[in-house]
Amino acid sequence: MPSKSSARLAALTVAAVCSAAAATQLIALPTPAHADSVRIHDIQGTTRTSPYAGQKVTDVTGIVTGVRTYGSSKGFWMQDPNPDDNPATSEGVFVFTSSTPKVAVGDSVSVTGTVSEYVPGGTASGNQSVTEITKPAITVVSGGNAVPAPVVIDEDSVPDAYAPAGDTATNGSINGLALEPSKYALDYYESLEGMNVRVADTRVVTGTDPYSELWVTVKPYEHRNRRGGTVYGSYDSQNTGRIQIQSLGPTTGFPVANVGDTLTGDTTGPLDYNQFGGYALVANQLGTLKSGGLQRETTRKQSRGELAVATYNVENLDPSDATFAAHASAIVNNLRSPDIVSLEEIQDNNGATDDGTVDASATVNKLIDAIVAAGGPRYDWRSINPVNDQDGGEPGGNIRQVFLFNPERVSFTDRPGGDSTTAVGVTGEHGRAALTVSPGRIDPANAAWKSSRKPLAGEFVFRGRTVFVIANHFASKGGDQGLTSQYQPPTRSSETQRHLQAAEVNAFVKDILKVQKNADVIALGDMNDFEFSDTAKILEGDGELWSAIKSLPKSERYTYDYQGNEQVLDQILISPSIRRGCDFEYDSVHVNSEFHDQISDHDPQVLRFHP
Repeated sequence: MPSKSSARLAALTVAAVCSAAAATQLIALPTPAHADSVRIHDIQGTTRTSPYAGQKVTDVTGIVTGVRTYGSSKGFWMQDPNPDDNPATSEGVFVFTSSTPKVAVGDSVSVTGTVSEYVPGGTASGNQSVTEITKPAITVVSGGNAVPAPVVIDEDSVPDAYAPAGDTATNGSINGLALEPSKYALDYYESLEGMNVRVADTRVVTGTDPYSELWVTVKPYEHRNRRGGTVYGSYDSQNTGRIQIQSLGPTTGFPVANVGDTLTGDTTGPLDYNQFGGYALVANQLGTLKSGGLQRETTRKQSRGELAVATYNVENLDPSDATFAAHASAIVNNLRSPDIVSLEEIQDNNGATDDGTVDASATVNKLIDAIVAAGGPRYDWRSINPVNDQDGGEPGGNIRQVFLFNPERVSFTDRPGGDSTTAVGVTGEHGRAALTVSPGRIDPANAAWKSSRKPLAGEFVFRGRTVFVIANHFASKGGDQGLTSQYQPPTRSSETQRHLQAAEVNAFVKDILKVQKNADVIALGDMNDFEFSDTAKILEGDGELWSAIKSLPKSERYTYDYQGNEQVLDQILISPSIRRGCDFEYDSVHVNSEFHDQISDHDPQVLRFHP
């Protein structure tokens, strides 16, 4: 998924518990008409968009079930206490007031206003719309009424199938399709849009984030792993039991949860839809948090004859950050001081200050000093400064990959001439492959790397054996349609660039293997794509590389946790000489992705083998 340092910084410019009015649009509507004696289920209708969209409705009645007094999407939810007998029509609706609403939970109200379809994130996002009543005139009829009993969402009520296939006549949109809430999970949730719902005793599958939101699952056995998460193992494994939890109360009381914790008891409130993950239970009653006791993992120390190679995305690390000691501790104590570490998202010496600075020596040396202070080795390092503002990421930060290596265990073969614009090549020396420059960048002028990090190739020697290492940080998933998009299946537009990047890296590995068939080659880093993706398949080619995370059981294949789905973004791919005989060991070391107090959104990966 998009790195939280890219997609989230781009999207989460406001708290995820608020709908960003500036980032939202209304669906184009017909000339307003007038409708009398309309009830909420009539407004909601049997598809995702209201048959009354654009029309003024009069004296719509309901009981207030939740009030949102914060952010730019102030308003309240109301629900008809006398439902119809059609499970496809929701009995709840959001009333957008724009200012703090003057109603309370339990009020019986009558509302006159215009029905609108509000698209969180704007129509270009591909998101579904939320049916709302806007520009309302509100009459409070009485107070203190019983709130309609919440609909229980659990493993029995949510279908296993995720979504219908979109209508090809509308570019794959499901907006106009009749809802089938007993058949598809997205239809089920949509049939409850705006209604009072309840989940009970749910396991946390994404920890609390800085915006006071977390994710739970109502399906305790759906692709569960041993640490309590829910694994996203294919494009058809969307995990239908995931649901986002937010709160209508103060954020100071929001549960601070890790994966594997449990929200015991009932969590109750209106079911909303937002641009940061789709359907969300906005709670006016939160369950009690029970710790699952999850601990950060520690890998084993490599033996004397093993080479340990790691990849670690340190999430926009610059000298002003307060995370150096924590990153150093993770490298020393959890990764056990690998011999080679590929770091991704190392920023320049003044971080996001966009003044032309590209050098990152202060950032790297501060981390090395912190590693020494944590009891680790004094690593040496190699990298190449990018051209200013040409490699994507946070503007001004000039993120790049950096090799750390322990000179007491491994040496680096320096070959002069590598710079930001010079392409590294492959040559032969006495029948052995060698790089023309080391370190060097792979084809940096190629369009595949536009506004993206160029791969860093380096030549190392361990116990007399040359090992080629290629550090990567592929283009992010920013711009892809979300799993809850109105377009099904969602379009993954960002993968076009990653496919080009994967082909470039595979071609470079082929060049090495043409010269030396048994060369030890490792391509690693934040690939921003899954181990089952076409990106990974292109990288692997015809066997030139193989993603070593596939040596783990499927339930253990994850490096990142996004919207309740634990998934692979970081990979270490190996050449046949390393894979042959299965004389290697792979570990995804879970120190970040599952925890609320993460210092990066990625888990580091470690490969150990005998060159």
